[in-house]
Amino acid sequence: MFQVSRTPAARLLGAAALSAAALASVCAAHPAAAAPGTPAGDHLTVTVRDAGPGMDGTYELSCHPADGHHPDPEGACAVVERDTRWGRDTFAPVPEGSVCTMQYGGPATAHVTGVWAGRPVDATYDRRNGCEISRWDGMVPLLPELGSPARS
Repeated sequence: MFQVSRTPAARLLGAAALSAAALASVCAAHPAAAAPGTPAGDHLTVTVRDAGPGMDGTYELSCHPADGHHPDPEGACAVVERDTRWGRDTFAPVPEGSVCTMQYGGPATAHVTGVWAGRPVDATYDRRNGCEISRWDGMVPLLPELGSPARS
């Protein structure tokens, strides 16, 4: 017959209680709420340079609901929302060691900062090779649509 002594059972219950308390405290504190003076919810600042007339500038974007000075706030929020997955960085850079086509998509750069899904965002985009062009194009209309260099 299996016998449980009180000491290990008490330790197990104590550890479970501490784990539950720690999890509750982590869940209760929303990271976006930690910075006073910042807008609540998802808020991004997009700075585009060298993309061309009418596309360069700094745009503010808030989502849920979509708002801001971005040319297409609804579309921009939708594209970021579409790529948001639990445990995955929506704005992740191209992985180190990726094999990318040697093509140049132009001098355009973009810098995206803010808070998305409760996490800080600080991402840069350019069009220096096929992987970076694809990463940029995947974020249109958050970033301006530039097309491929062959079609321009």
